[in-house]
Amino acid sequence: MEERDPPDPATRYEPRPTLSDDDGERAGRFWSTRRIPAGLAALVVLGAAGLLLYDVAAVRAGQHAMYWRRALAAQLARQPLDEPWVLVAAGVAMALGLWLLALALTPGLRGLLPMRRHSPLVRAGIDRDAAALTLRDRAMEVSGVQSARVRMGRSKVRLRAVSHFRELDEVRDDLDTALRAGIRELGLDRAPALTMRVRRPVKKR
Repeated sequence: MEERDPPDPATRYEPRPTLSDDDGERAGRFWSTRRIPAGLAALVVLGAAGLLLYDVAAVRAGQHAMYWRRALAAQLARQPLDEPWVLVAAGVAMALGLWLLALALTPGLRGLLPMRRHSPLVRAGIDRDAAALTLRDRAMEVSGVQSARVRMGRSKVRLRAVSHFRELDEVRDDLDTALRAGIRELGLDRAPALTMRVRRPVKKR
């Protein structure tokens, strides 16, 4: 009988698709409503615009401009722009603006994975932690698996398992079959890739 080299306990599987294109309409990511940032930005803009418009209307009516606007104009007229506090204030304003733009242009809700749409009236998603727990339970059902840990991403599923009996190649094959079936049953919109690492438990001295 031909002898095989013992399997490497730290063998990594290269990512490969776990799903083929099933029936169903593609669904994009869920967009966060971001009520708190939107509310804060709206309050700041509303307050600043209201105060400025009131002052402009008062000047048009023949009254003096508010003290804060006259003081700010005088301060800006004689204040060098290379002062440290001016640069810091400009940097903070720029960072705040970039943060608001990022919130406005990105979907958010990274913890919610969209599922395939089989009806235009229904849109479903699954929590990333719940999906990882489901796949972990599927991995624990495989014979020989002592413990398993699953990390669920939008494009990749990572499995780390410990097998205390059976050949590691057999355990890997069974895990591959079980998890690919589990991922397919999740009905995700995008087909994540599966990577796994199966090893023996560490011997205690």
